[in-house]
Amino acid sequence: MSAAVAAPARAAGSAQAAREAAARAAREADEHARWRPSANPWAIAVVVTMAAFMEILDTTIVNVALPHIAGSLSSSVNEATWALTSYLVANAIVLTISGWLSSAIGRKLYFLICIVMFTVCSFLCGIASSLPELVIFRLAQGFFGGGLQPVQQAIILDTFPPEKRGAAFGVTAIATIVAPVLGPTLGGYVTDAYDWRWIFFMNIPVGALAAALIFALVEDPPWLKRAAAKHIDVVGLALITLGLGALQVMLDRGEDDDWFDSGFIQLMAVLAAAGIAGAILWLRTAKRPIVNLEVFRDRNFAMGCVCISAVGGVLYAGAVVIPQFAQSIMGYTATWSGLILSPGGLAIIVMIPIIGQAMRHLQTRLIIAAGFFVMGCAFIYSSRLSPDIDFGTLVGMRAAQTVGLAFLFVPISTIAYVTLPRSLNGDATALFSMFRNVFGSIGISLATAAITQRSQVHQAQLSKWASPFHQPFNDLVASYQASLVAMGHTAAAAHDVAVGMVYQAFRKQAQILAYSDVFLYAGFVALCVVPFCFFLTKRKAARGAGGGH
Repeated sequence: MSAAVAAPARAAGSAQAAREAAARAAREADEHARWRPSANPWAIAVVVTMAAFMEILDTTIVNVALPHIAGSLSSSVNEATWALTSYLVANAIVLTISGWLSSAIGRKLYFLICIVMFTVCSFLCGIASSLPELVIFRLAQGFFGGGLQPVQQAIILDTFPPEKRGAAFGVTAIATIVAPVLGPTLGGYVTDAYDWRWIFFMNIPVGALAAALIFALVEDPPWLKRAAAKHIDVVGLALITLGLGALQVMLDRGEDDDWFDSGFIQLMAVLAAAGIAGAILWLRTAKRPIVNLEVFRDRNFAMGCVCISAVGGVLYAGAVVIPQFAQSIMGYTATWSGLILSPGGLAIIVMIPIIGQAMRHLQTRLIIAAGFFVMGCAFIYSSRLSPDIDFGTLVGMRAAQTVGLAFLFVPISTIAYVTLPRSLNGDATALFSMFRNVFGSIGISLATAAITQRSQVHQAQLSKWASPFHQPFNDLVASYQASLVAMGHTAAAAHDVAVGMVYQAFRKQAQILAYSDVFLYAGFVALCVVPFCFFLTKRKAARGAGGGH
């Protein structure tokens, strides 16, 4: 009889516990929905973007200073590139696990640690007295800098309601798109006017100011305070470190080491494939993975990652190829080649508010498709290079490319998270940033390799015309020879010099055709992404997306 009485009592107790749990969950959901930061959301957006801007700038600002670094530290330029490789390797690894680190440490605390240590490492890079020291300090700088981009996006996601995220992501676009453009220009000017060490020292006041403002303004939302990620997924962390680290080394060093003709690059490729494949399998089956791959079940987020990967690849490839063309073919200085990119950054800043307003009236996926179409057409137009192209035309080409970018970053960032559960924001922002950066590195490597290979192809194709049996070749040699004789050279010496000058013109033509091919490939990639945009949700930005808070 007692058992018969106890059973209903247990059932009643279970029902009461379930009701209490449901009521508690409802109260928490209501608390989450009503939570707003104490500080002005726009002040928070500007402050966290300041920190991310500083970090992204450092991924490109060092590039133009490598010859100066090599000379100052008694090393070759090839050896000095490890200052770039070490930073990118650490950056790529930490980007992926930043969501877990935020959960384990606390997002605000982790963000502050990253900023403070990034600033300290910048100072150490500036005072480095040898290349090994610089490489170690750059590795640490990349490790702490890797968490800034995804945490910045996660803070903005939780600070702004969905209907205002489009405008908020317009602020982050300044860091993500303008910083890589500004980096070579600023780095070239600082290196030429002062010293390469100042490209690191100038981070110190910015980092100190950002840390102070973030400490005062940013706060963790209540649902993060209840999260505790104390478990360490050692296997997942090791596989991610191996896969992304080896991939980044392969991409960054491949061109210098002759790609797969090098045993070292072959080893890096095998380790990258094994690490990435192993990480995917492990993270799909582990009970408490360091990165939650469930985010890819959300169609908008998965397609957003595809789109942002294409944006990263094309953005970084274009930002590297145009200055390289200007310096190696046109003879521009580092500062002037960087200035080619700057008006494009201004074009983005002007266009972003316009796109924010368009998102209120048009389907976001249509805006993204239009952006890739515009970008593809702009790169195809940019393939019309010639030996006598002027500065204004190069500026116009880059500006046309960046107009397409203005259609892409904010809409992609907005729609990628629109249907994603708030609890997955940390992992989602980490993976989203990782895809952009890794495919940016892939874009740079493929563009650089294509320039070398296509130059050889065009040189072979043009060689049949560089022959004494081709009359225009003889006429060009004779023209150069006549000019040299008029300048006082003997006929025999003038002929040899003239042939050499024609050969240099021949090589220059082959290289220009190779750069044109790279722009065509980039345009083709952009146009190929257009159909994928229609897999995104048919959604307009909520009313007010372009407005303030």
